[in-house]
Amino acid sequence: MYDLLIKQLPHVLEGETNVITNFANFSALLFNSMENVNWVGFYVFTGKELLLGPFQGKPACVRLQLGKGVCGTSFATNETLVVDNVDEFPGHIACDAESKSEIVIPIAKDGDLYGVLDIDSPKLSRFDENDKKNLEILLNLLVENSNIEELSRIYLDT
Repeated sequence: MYDLLIKQLPHVLEGETNVITNFANFSALLFNSMENVNWVGFYVFTGKELLLGPFQGKPACVRLQLGKGVCGTSFATNETLVVDNVDEFPGHIACDAESKSEIVIPIAKDGDLYGVLDIDSPKLSRFDENDKKNLEILLNLLVENSNIEELSRIYLDT
């Protein structure tokens, strides 16, 4: 699946640099391609907190504090987090009680952090090192093909 997504993504992004448009298509592509996921989307840094961005799935928490929950911790540490059981993650923020596992990947370019990609699953231990590696590749392709700096203008101090 990931080999196909890595080939497909440049065609989905071709000719479009608008970051919101590309984030929306990216989340839809992953949501409709990955098995056992119930939420795929972005939280964007506002300068103070993470604010809900484009996503696919049920309505979600709108604002997340830095260093809290899986998304806030991933952003604060600038590390991809793979959580096998969200109920065992200290301070987990349950936006959807059906979510059992999660992967969160920071969005970075040239040393600047812009937010996180968040993917939830209703299945325990859904994500592994293969998911981590390939999702990081896909996210880097997205960042390279989008005007990522535009996020600061749109979301800063929102």
